[in-house]
Amino acid sequence: MNVTIVGANGEAGLSIIDALSSSPNEFKLTAFVRPTSINKLEIQQIKNKGVSVVPINLENNHDELVKALTGQDVVISCLVPFTTGPEIALANASKEAGIKRFLPSAFGPPCPPEGVMLLREFKETIINHVKKIYLPYTVVDVGMWYQVSLPSLPSGKIDYALKFPAAVVAEDGSHATSLTDLRDVGKYVAKIITDDRTLNKYVFAYNEVWTQEEIHTHLEEVSGEKIPRNLMPARDIEATIADAQVKYDASDKSLPFIFGLAGPQYLYCEWFRQDNLPEPAKYLGYLSTKDLYPDFEPIKYVDYVHEVMQGKGKSIYADR
Repeated sequence: MNVTIVGANGEAGLSIIDALSSSPNEFKLTAFVRPTSINKLEIQQIKNKGVSVVPINLENNHDELVKALTGQDVVISCLVPFTTGPEIALANASKEAGIKRFLPSAFGPPCPPEGVMLLREFKETIINHVKKIYLPYTVVDVGMWYQVSLPSLPSGKIDYALKFPAAVVAEDGSHATSLTDLRDVGKYVAKIITDDRTLNKYVFAYNEVWTQEEIHTHLEEVSGEKIPRNLMPARDIEATIADAQVKYDASDKSLPFIFGLAGPQYLYCEWFRQDNLPEPAKYLGYLSTKDLYPDFEPIKYVDYVHEVMQGKGKSIYADR
């Protein structure tokens, strides 16, 4: 199967590269990268995994894109969801090139298409365009990564692994969310793109469901440290989002304003509203990897925490 990955040097993209490149007889991989990124260290590391790297611009480059995509079976987009133009251009070229399956950049929490998360609305613009041109697709969402779920310890022992420590507890900590180890994302994708049952479907891939209180309590047990809870009532996060929305609406829609709104919206979606759970995902039409692949053994959350405590964890976006 010929697979092209766009945005392969992001966290989700690297996970997918790692999983698919481990089966070279099954997947022949190509990565599209910006010409300005071709000499970056992470691109060389991708090449070392046997991936063919193609420097190419996505926008205003339709004919070259079609040419580069011709003969490919699957296109996986891991582009950052802050703008829609490049991914729509990629979808249009994929359609003309006869791509058999297109994975738009999702890989986050499942949630309603509008009114909850700005970044989801960006993604839905792309998904709707994919449907409008009748491009075969699969939307894959993976919940919250293990790697952004832990709070800091008072000692600072695990700060090395926490690019984004969990600083707020939703209400009393009893709300739950679905968690997935970033390293498993690519393994799920490898199964999904070879499964006819997932074509033109939404798939929710997740490992385990934990509450914030369970996460804090477990980390206290294995660390021997007492972790303070910064409890936040729903009305406070709602006020924060409302204020950020006003600022975003009055802004030039640049990244600082997007981040200012997206951050609290993610927290609200994943913990307060509890969109990021199996039952809401099922309501929204998602298939579950628990049903599709019951024999798959993901990385256990307690094992991830143990790795972090042993100094063997890895921070996301470590070099960025």
